[in-house]
Amino acid sequence: MLFALFAASGFAGLVYESIWTHYLKLFLGHAAYAQTLVLAIFMGGMAVGSWISSRWSGRVRNLLRGYALTEAAIGVLGLIFHEVFTAATALAYDHVFARLADSSVEIGAFKWSLCALLILPQSILLGMTFPLMTAGVLRAFPDRPGRTVAMLYFTNSLGAAAGVVVSGFVLVRAVGLPGTVRVAALINVAVAAGAWVLARDRAQPAIAHLEEQRPRDRAWLFFLAVALATGATSFVYEVVWIRMLALVLGASTHAFELMLSAFILGLALGGLWIRRRIDKLGSPVRVLGYLQLAMGVLAVGTLPAYSRSFHFMQWLLLRLPPTDRGYALFNLASNGIALAIMLPATFCAGTTLPLITYHLLRRGNGESSIGAVYAANTVGAIAGVFLAVHAGLPLLGVKRLLGAAALGDAALGVMLLWTAAAGFTRRRVPLALTASGAALLALPLIFARVDPRYMASGVYRAARLLDPSDELLFHRDGKTATVSVVRQGGTGVVNIRTNGKTDAELTTSLDQPADLDEPTMVLLGALPMALHPEARTVACIGFGSGLTTHTLLANPRLSRVDTIEIEPEMVNGARYFRPRNELAFTDPRSNVVIDDAKTFFSIGQRKYDVIVSEPSNPWVSGVAGLFSDEFYRLARRHLAPGGVFVQWVQLYEIDVPLVVSVLKAVEANFDDYVAYAPNEGDLFIAAKNGSRFGPPDPSPLMVPAVARELGRVGIRNMQDLELRRVGTRSTWQGLTRAVDVPMNSDYRPVLDQEAVKARYLHLDAKALVVFQKQLFPTVEMLSGFGMPGSITSVTLSRLYSASRLGAEAMWLRDAFLGRVPVNDQVVSDPQLHAAAREVVEWMAACPRRPMPLAGFVRVAQAMIPFLTPGDLDEIWYALASRGCARNLSQQDRDWVALLQAAGQRDGARLASAARQLLAAEPNLAPPSKRYLVAAAMLGSFASGSTAQAREAWKAVEPSLGAPDDLLLRVFVARALQ
Repeated sequence: MLFALFAASGFAGLVYESIWTHYLKLFLGHAAYAQTLVLAIFMGGMAVGSWISSRWSGRVRNLLRGYALTEAAIGVLGLIFHEVFTAATALAYDHVFARLADSSVEIGAFKWSLCALLILPQSILLGMTFPLMTAGVLRAFPDRPGRTVAMLYFTNSLGAAAGVVVSGFVLVRAVGLPGTVRVAALINVAVAAGAWVLARDRAQPAIAHLEEQRPRDRAWLFFLAVALATGATSFVYEVVWIRMLALVLGASTHAFELMLSAFILGLALGGLWIRRRIDKLGSPVRVLGYLQLAMGVLAVGTLPAYSRSFHFMQWLLLRLPPTDRGYALFNLASNGIALAIMLPATFCAGTTLPLITYHLLRRGNGESSIGAVYAANTVGAIAGVFLAVHAGLPLLGVKRLLGAAALGDAALGVMLLWTAAAGFTRRRVPLALTASGAALLALPLIFARVDPRYMASGVYRAARLLDPSDELLFHRDGKTATVSVVRQGGTGVVNIRTNGKTDAELTTSLDQPADLDEPTMVLLGALPMALHPEARTVACIGFGSGLTTHTLLANPRLSRVDTIEIEPEMVNGARYFRPRNELAFTDPRSNVVIDDAKTFFSIGQRKYDVIVSEPSNPWVSGVAGLFSDEFYRLARRHLAPGGVFVQWVQLYEIDVPLVVSVLKAVEANFDDYVAYAPNEGDLFIAAKNGSRFGPPDPSPLMVPAVARELGRVGIRNMQDLELRRVGTRSTWQGLTRAVDVPMNSDYRPVLDQEAVKARYLHLDAKALVVFQKQLFPTVEMLSGFGMPGSITSVTLSRLYSASRLGAEAMWLRDAFLGRVPVNDQVVSDPQLHAAAREVVEWMAACPRRPMPLAGFVRVAQAMIPFLTPGDLDEIWYALASRGCARNLSQQDRDWVALLQAAGQRDGARLASAARQLLAAEPNLAPPSKRYLVAAAMLGSFASGSTAQAREAWKAVEPSLGAPDDLLLRVFVARALQ
């Protein structure tokens, strides 16, 4: 019963550690120093709690009852944690930071101190649970102390491993961060109740056998130092393995949870194995020495297995289907890979704490040694993480850092064997064992090669390794990620990658055509200038290739551009893109800040005219917080009056509901927004408060350096820019109601939880680019902004398919008017070309031939969304002037009237014509009926009559049922709101 309770306690404890990290990163930021500070507060509190237990547990007669009270206190604090956290951080933002505005050092110190106060009490209490439970069980069942300590360590660790997985995959998705913390708190309360009952049923505890019988001598201190050292090396392994495996499994939150659970499971199994043997050991110190030596050897032995894991992941992804079942198998296999790498060494690590504790108890050092060993081990873990993240990875890299930790374990093992063989008075080192251990360590370190090309491949996404022709220009292990720069063989295209995932890609020579990523980076730098021509100061989140910052700095009106980048090696790697990003490095107005974006904004008090956010993909752990309600609130606070916030959102490896969860957060924080698409896979959301967006100002885009960059990506006039405007708040009104998904929030992280699955399933949200740009000029009619100029002249670009549709619309116009021959197929759709030829032939003899209505409607639908009303008026004039109207049936006239109203962007006429056709043709096929009701609703919205739109839908709903296309779903949601 007690073992089961302690497993539940371990489950709750790891839930706290995981969720507190989420909470505190919201306040501190996601920078490496913030993450390690969170860990230091948590584990430091655990160490303090263990030390307190070691000092006073001997004075408590019923430790199980003390344990129950401790668990109850943890549960009570957990139940109120969310409310305390939100109140404390709101107080800091609203009152404290304003008074510390002149000192970022004071703000930083205050934030760290507040975080410590928020979780330190519970952390101390959590640290007390292991010593209290262990000593309490040993008093009650004194016959096998070693078995008891090992079993408690196993059950607690097993519960912790389960807690990581269940909280990450189930609880956060179901009840969010606040609900997950409360679930853990209720578990603590239940554990407290169970332990209280069991403590009451026990007889008077027997404590004589655990009383301290020997003073704390050098041996006692030595074994505490061993506990500290093995804790440090174990957590260095954890940091290294997680960094290494992120390159195989991906750097998502779920991948980290699977890795962490594998690490803890290895510790648990080590405790389980030693429990059957520990009480029979003649020399625990000798066994501990062998296990420490084995741990070092096995840790280094992971290097060859790690290299093979890339091929296994490639094989796996090529065979698993992109389905829910395939995703479940992918996660199981990912956990299996993590276990294969971590389990051998962590198994040995799981035996060390029970062995050290048992040895000190057997020596007569008393039950205080339980808490002391646990505290020393925890302090070592803190030191190991700090050294690995801030010194080991940047200076040594993953392979050498792993080797250094393994050598430390081997040296520790030799010292222990020396101690077991000779005691502290003799100086005889088992030379043969030392030599063989050194050889076992040296061989893998010398001959095992961790191929950086594998590590840079991002095999978890595309199921491919780098091509032999690809050139690896740069590869460095940074504090937060491994950064690589790759030149694709034979193309001149260079990309920069974090943990194998490409974050930016472009051609470094202007003589070569632009790459698909370039429109995103260029337009993200140019668009804010057109939307806010008076801007002078800009903050840009994410360095990437540096091209966005370079484009911004091409605007001479700007006085300062602060680029915030979390990983220093990202900036170093981006130097390989020079001279394409030269201004980012050399312009005196450019200020590159190495920090987390949330930390930078929350500590600093500067306000900006423009904030540009270009983070990594939101499935990457920690990045989804830059698409949340709380982050937009923070960004809004740091915008100057009239300022503009521009956010990049990926449309690949995601789905429409997840993008809508972001839009809901944007709508909750900004009065107006407009959406642009530089290509089919990316979306920009520009948002502001206080006023609505007007038409873009062309003057900043005419700066020669800016115009040159825009021309490379197919944007040569304002019509090209307007073509890329795919929505506004007014046109997308109803989209957030049509899709049932919670708003993405730091406390309900929908995006972080679901985006990695969308990536695996190869989903996309590209419908958002086209659903209001096809069939109707929806964006123009509902936003009030039309295509500038009277003659359509869009630039054909291979980088944006809508430009092809615009170019095809111009060709159809010219073919209709007889300016170009219709026989040469220009449009990509053969059926559309056939319809165009049929219409042109009819136009030549229209007074004597009936109209090919279906073909005419098809051609008109392809032209209307992309041609200006002036261009379309020529078509209507040609119909009238050539006498084509004489032979039109009433049905033909009604359809022409509808298409003409749509072309002229006349909402009232469009709605009237659509209603007339629906009434006249009740037996229309469903596609035609859906088109007409969409036209009726669009015209009604454009003319300001939501009631008419609702009536139009209600009239056809019985025959159509639920809308099955996105445009109609949005219209229906808007009408029924």
